[in-house]
Amino acid sequence: MTTNSTPTPTTDPDRRTTDDHGHDIVSPLQAAILTVSTSRAEADGAVDDPGGDHIESLFEDGGHRVVDRRLVADSVGEIQRALDDLLDADTVDLVVTTGGTGATVDDVTPDAVADRFDRELPGFGELFRQLSYEEIGTRTIASRATGGIARDTPVFVLPGSTNAVELATEAIILPEAPHLVGLATRHLAE
Repeated sequence: MTTNSTPTPTTDPDRRTTDDHGHDIVSPLQAAILTVSTSRAEADGAVDDPGGDHIESLFEDGGHRVVDRRLVADSVGEIQRALDDLLDADTVDLVVTTGGTGATVDDVTPDAVADRFDRELPGFGELFRQLSYEEIGTRTIASRATGGIARDTPVFVLPGSTNAVELATEAIILPEAPHLVGLATRHLAE
């Protein structure tokens, strides 16, 4: 991990390299976490956020850092305003949301975030549901986990459970995000 304690832009040449195939890589990553939960957003005092905490721990254990964390209610407007702020920050390499991906009427995170996608990454949701099937069986069809690129920034939309967060982050996001961030921002660093 970089010894610089100040976050740097995604285009920072000290964090940009290439892999064995010549593909752009950005590492260590600087992530933002957006937790979506009306009950937590409306709570008084300290808020328990096990999904967000787990994502942060997994990124830090992987040698990366979390440079911003937000908590918003299950509201399209609140989600989009927070996401817009994160996407406009030049030190946020990727955004991971947690919560609000189910089949209930107030699970609006995928809808709110999809409005910001320039390019969808359907393989993320497909792979997540395939891996989830091994753990929870057919209940995985209720997950609307998704991913895409918004304003040159990969965004991953995860369920709120710690098991789902761990599965998506360890099995998919951490191995692939350095490459995705490199691809999504290659035109900015040239």
